[in-house]
Formats: sequence, structure tokens, C-alpha cells
Amino acid sequence: MLSRLSVRNIVLIDALDLSFETGFTVLTGETGAGKSILLDALSLALGAKADGNLVRTGEASGSIAATFNVAPNHPAFAILDEAGIARDDALIVRRVQNADGKARAFVNDQPVSVGLLRQLGALLVEVHGQHADRSLVQASHHRRLLDAFGGLAGEASHVARLWQNLKDAEEALAAHEEKLAAAREEADFLRAAVEELEALDPEPGEEERLTAGRQSMAAAEKVAGDLNEAAGSLEGSRSPIPTLAGVLRKLERKREGAEEQLNPVMDALSVALDALEEARSTIAEAQRSLDFDPQQLEGLEERLFALRAASRKFKTPVDDLADLAARMADELTDLDAGEARRDLLAGEVAKTERAYREAAAALSERRQATAGTLEAAVAAELGPLKLDKATFMVRHETAAPGPEGVDQIAFWVQTNPGSPPGPIMKVASGGELSRFLLALKVCLADKGSASTLIFDEIDTGVGGAVSDAIGVRMARLADAVQVVSITHAPQVAARANQHLLIAKTHTNGSTTSTSVRPLEGKERREEIARMLAGATITDEARAAADKLIGA
Repeated sequence: MLSRLSVRNIVLIDALDLSFETGFTVLTGETGAGKSILLDALSLALGAKADGNLVRTGEASGSIAATFNVAPNHPAFAILDEAGIARDDALIVRRVQNADGKARAFVNDQPVSVGLLRQLGALLVEVHGQHADRSLVQASHHRRLLDAFGGLAGEASHVARLWQNLKDAEEALAAHEEKLAAAREEADFLRAAVEELEALDPEPGEEERLTAGRQSMAAAEKVAGDLNEAAGSLEGSRSPIPTLAGVLRKLERKREGAEEQLNPVMDALSVALDALEEARSTIAEAQRSLDFDPQQLEGLEERLFALRAASRKFKTPVDDLADLAARMADELTDLDAGEARRDLLAGEVAKTERAYREAAAALSERRQATAGTLEAAVAAELGPLKLDKATFMVRHETAAPGPEGVDQIAFWVQTNPGSPPGPIMKVASGGELSRFLLALKVCLADKGSASTLIFDEIDTGVGGAVSDAIGVRMARLADAVQVVSITHAPQVAARANQHLLIAKTHTNGSTTSTSVRPLEGKERREEIARMLAGATITDEARAAADKLIGA
């Protein structure tokens, strides 16, 4: 409920702080006293379009703050939670309007967008009047209001969930069919690629190992060449060993008689020959132990070439070729099993659609029954509101399936017998529309409503009996929600449990301000008497006011 409204520098309002009670509150006052200004200020705080003309003349800015006490499970808190705004004991919406037309919005002192403020405002307050924007006359809201009246919100939510399940199942089927179509187009390529990769049989890390092996063999090849060159110098025609051996044999034949000169030479040659033989043997051993095989090197290079050619062909790193082969094989498997999977998904779509249609049909039947009950309930309220010749009807048509079911719901009226019925907004006049809305609100009570309802002079142009009927119904409605009525009808004002008087005050003969003060006792009786009698308040008017208040 709205518990407090603070207004600063808005049109004729200098500074105003109002406290509101639960139940039924009326605001009365002379025409032009500023009742509409107060309503405009509240609308601005709830997200209405910014308007620099609302700022009091001579001021740079004005502000409006509205404080609401709401239950912890109120849907407004879901909006706050999503926006990351901390909860508090009260919910305070505030709007600062600059004279240049710019405005800022706050919730619990946190800056917010005007869109979020408007969302909150729609949940907190409804304004009903001959020219106000009313959700009750918007056909897009009628289905939700009918569901609220009949207690069908749970069934409607179930239908919405089934609709979402159906959409999810259809999306899954469509995605699978798209995948199947793409797989069919690539099937030949996939099979050839899988065969090629399976024949190649690449392994993760293989390229690195092959590269390292090739580098090692290349180094060994160079060493082998050097050893071959060394071995060649000790063998064949270039070898000094046969020459030295021949010289040693010649010296051996001539040594007799010249031992002293030849023995040292022959010993040195023997040592040289032994050293050369040992060198040849060591080189041969080194050649045998060297890890170099030309055929193996050639095999390594051919394998590397094949792997890298496949990498270029499939635009995939060599190390990922094995994974690519596995994925392609899986795609072929999916293609082979795809038709069965498609049939499974199609079956799920059909099953979900049956469940949705059954639930939507059941909800539609409940809505039709609820429509008759709502029509009867509203009809019972129309007579006392002098709409006894009018008919309220809930028009039900079959609509395309959707998250709300298969029903199109609209509130229609027929204002006089024989006249054509039509949508409530188009057929009812201003005064009739206000009374239809009041009858509807009484029937709906706190179902599908904001926690605070404001009725803006809906009793305009009606007589005393109708005004009394309006007052009775507002008082009854106030048992369920907070009701605030701006009224000129004493029969309505007399039934309120809080009465606020709006008046203009003049300071120094030049400055005009709007003030609001609560009325009780004799002051309240005097105001109701004024509403009955006009400019001159008589004792008869006071007596009539006492009678109204007593009633």
C-alpha cells in the first residue's frame, strides 16, 4: 500500500507530505484546488513521461517520493532482485524533475531507468478514471484478469510451461534435421576422409618424434661420411699400410751387419704399422656402432611428408589429425543413426504437443465456465450503479496456440438493449466506463490488481443514488486493497475511513500554493456539508452530512 507521498516544487505545490492509511481514503476540495496536480505528481513518481512544465515557477527542479509498504512476496521485489537493488523495510520510488525537461529516477536511493520505474509503478498502483490509462480496458490484460478471477493462474502457468517444452522439442528436432541435411551433403567426403585418415593412422605427438629422429639421423649421416673418408685413407690404393710393410720387409733383409742403424728404424715402422691397424680397426668399429640407416631416414621423411600433406589438406594441425578422424567417424555414425534419432525427436514433439493441446483445451473449458461466472458477478453490480439495462460480457474466441493457451478473451459491453455490443473501451461513455470498471474491480477484488487503486472522479455526472452505490462498492473493495478516490460526491466521501482536503492558499496576495490536510470530526462534517449544499452551508446540509457519515 501507499503509505507516504512527499512532493516538492511541483506546479502549485511548494512542500507537501501526506500519510495514507489502509482501507478507503478520499481527497476532496473545490474545483481547481490541485487534485489533478497531486495525481500528476504521483504518476511522475511511478514512471510517467518527464515534463519540465510540472516544476514550480522559479525553481530549478522538483521532486516526488512515494513510499510503499508491501509484502515480502510482492512481485515488485523480483524486479528489484533482478536489478540488483537491495531490499528494505519499505519500497521508496523517487523522481527528480528538472525545469529543462530532464528527469532522474531512484528506487531505495539507487538510480534506475524510467523503464524499471514504470514496471514497478504498474505493480504498485492502478489509476482508474474517465481519461486515465487503465489495464482493465486493454484487451491484452483481459485473459490474465479472467484467470485471476477464476483461480486459473496455476493452470495457465502449466500451459505456458508445456508450450515452452513444445518449442524446445521443436527446436531440438529442427536442429537435428539441419545437422542431418548437412551430414548427408558431406557423407561421401566424410567416408573418403575417414578411410584416408584411418589408413594414415596418425598419433598425437608423432610429428615431434619423427622430426627429432630425422634430425638425429641427419647428424649421424654426416658423421658416417667423415668416418668413411677416414676409413678410405687407410684402405685401398691410398692406404700407407702396404707401402710401410714393404719397406719394413726390405729393411729386414738388409739388417744383417747394420743392426745398430736399422733396428731403431724398423722398430719405429712396426709401431707405425700397429698404430695404423688399430686406427683402421677403431674406425671400422665406429662405423658398425653408428645409428644410421639410409632406408630408415628415407622412411622417416616419407612419413613426415604424408602427415604434413594431410594436415594441409584437412586444415588441421598434425597432432589433431587423430581427433579429426574420430570426429568424422562420429559424424558418420550420427548420420547412420540420425534417422532413428530424428524419429525419436519427432515422437517427443508429437507427445509434447498432445500434452499441450490437452492442457490448453482443459484451460479453455475452465475459462468459458469462469467467463459466465464473471458475467453474472458484474451484472449483479450494474443495477445499483444505474447500469441495469447494460450487459457485460466476456467474449471468448479461439486463437492460435501460444503460451497463454488457445483463447482470445475480451471484455465487451452492451449499454442498451438493441444496441450493438462492442469492446468496453469503444462502446461505453466516460461515465459508463468508470462505473463498469468499478463493478469489475469489486468483482475482482484483490485478484489481478495492484495493491493500491486510485479512482479519479469516476462519480462525475451521476446522481445521489449512483454516487452512494459507488461509495458502497469502494468501501467494500477497500477490504481487500487500498482504495484512494478523488471525488466530488459526498456519498462517496462519507464512506471513507480517511478524508483529505485539498485547498489553495495565497501568501502575500501573490503566491498561490496547494495544501492538503486531514479532516476529522466537525471539519469532515463541514466539508461533506459543503459538497452537499455548495457555497452556502445550511443546517439542513450539516444534518444530511451527519446522516451520510452515520450511514
